[in-house]
Amino acid sequence: MDLSCPHQYPSRRRALATATGLAGGAVLALAGASSAAASAPDQGAALAADQYQNPVIWQDFADIDVIRVGDTYYASASTMHYSPGAPVLRSYDLVNWEIAGHSVPVLDFGAKYDLNGARGYVRGIWASSLAYRPSNRTFYWLGQIDFARTYLYTATAVEGPWSRLTTISTPYYDAGLLVDSDDSLYVAYGNTTISVAQLSPDGRQQVRTREVFTTPPSVGTLEGSRFYKIDGQYYIFLTRPANGQYILKSSGGPFGPYTMRQVLLDLRGPIPGGGVPHQGGLVRTQQGAWYYMAFVDAYPGGRMPVLAPVTWTPDGWPVVQLVNGAWGTSYPSPAVPPPPRQVTPMIGVDTFDGTTLKPRWEWNHNPDNTKWSVGDGLTLRTATVTQDLYGARNTLTHRIQGPTSTATVQLDHSAMRDGDRAGLALLRDSSAWIGITRDRGATRVVMVNGLAMDGNWNTTHTGTEAASAPAPGGRVWLRAHADIRPGAPRPGTFSYSTDGTTFTRLGPAFTMGNDWRFFMGYRFALFNHATQALGGAIRVLRFELSTP
Repeated sequence: MDLSCPHQYPSRRRALATATGLAGGAVLALAGASSAAASAPDQGAALAADQYQNPVIWQDFADIDVIRVGDTYYASASTMHYSPGAPVLRSYDLVNWEIAGHSVPVLDFGAKYDLNGARGYVRGIWASSLAYRPSNRTFYWLGQIDFARTYLYTATAVEGPWSRLTTISTPYYDAGLLVDSDDSLYVAYGNTTISVAQLSPDGRQQVRTREVFTTPPSVGTLEGSRFYKIDGQYYIFLTRPANGQYILKSSGGPFGPYTMRQVLLDLRGPIPGGGVPHQGGLVRTQQGAWYYMAFVDAYPGGRMPVLAPVTWTPDGWPVVQLVNGAWGTSYPSPAVPPPPRQVTPMIGVDTFDGTTLKPRWEWNHNPDNTKWSVGDGLTLRTATVTQDLYGARNTLTHRIQGPTSTATVQLDHSAMRDGDRAGLALLRDSSAWIGITRDRGATRVVMVNGLAMDGNWNTTHTGTEAASAPAPGGRVWLRAHADIRPGAPRPGTFSYSTDGTTFTRLGPAFTMGNDWRFFMGYRFALFNHATQALGGAIRVLRFELSTP
């Protein structure tokens, strides 16, 4: 499917209905306003040393909302059914990012998010908003769940603790939260028909809401609101999925009236084989420069954040600076103060020390917290009796680093019991894994492929064993290599080792699908589930994510 074609990419609301039956607003001033043309001078001949490359993050972080607080930038992203949800990224230069925490500590929105008699695949945390309120030095996260109601969480530090402030009965679809200059709280939201709501001063309830804009039929669908006040003007930044970005402007206040202008349409993106940059946010540096952080559809890996500078026309409209008529693969690095420290890499080794999981990990649905622990490695005790990995609790996931990367796991399987299945998966709506099976007292290392879901996210196949080998001793090293370059289905391969040095390929290459409708990209996943009875356990002594 051509992700750049709007006729093949309906709104997410319609996609979900069919399948199932970070600048959260800020008050800002323009600086260095310019009527510069959208195409900057050719930067392809001789790249300066101080340049950044797109994507700035080659991992799956969609629906970016980006803000700056002092000298620090923060961004939030969608996570659907993964828990904890709504990761908060942190950067000091808009280019190098780390995962600092999650705004939604647990998806306590119903049993389906616990894999308890139901499942929440492609539900949960959709496009949401992150904002900072200087008056109480508090971060706000706002998002709707299941098209039923809106939740608002707050924290005084992005690492947490985050707590739920309120639940609002109006579902603010694809919301953008604005903290106005008088400290009032407004929310822009909607699909095609865009509305603005005002919240009470404490943010706990809606005061009023009004429709402020109806998308012209010639444009089609607009959603993904981001809400700003810039030089006294109100702006709602909107996406046309998946090939355009538009902006509304009002000089009459947050409730309009608004006029519309196209920001980009069918723009060539910086990732070969990927889609058009869209659905992100605007942010201003300390020195007054503006940037647009969007994402690019880049399946099978997901949606990757990209960054481009922005200038403003004299009459107050943003212009994305292009390179040879496209979103640049590189630009001069933002001029910002020296960072106070290096950010924590999103790849590398994790030995699961300490008392909590590092924030780069997210569970497939909410975990059973009585069945796992960290400290001396990661212990996963069986939490579900099932033949279906998609229905098994306590599967722990990690984003894949693009364009290609390898996950290697050292696994102690000595405490497994008959019927247990444990290992390392490439997880999405079609999946494969390498792992250990224990049956009748014997352990084997196996490669299983063909796990699949249908368009309603129900399991249609639990997988077929494609290859196996004996697994002597109590430890094994498992490895999965993933090629997530977009544009075509890509291979994932599996191998194992009994000494951690010499690896043997096991099974055929697994073809990772690149359809967009699951929304989230492929992830590496650690799992352990029973098929007969609970009581078994594994210990992950070491996880390493590496790139060539």
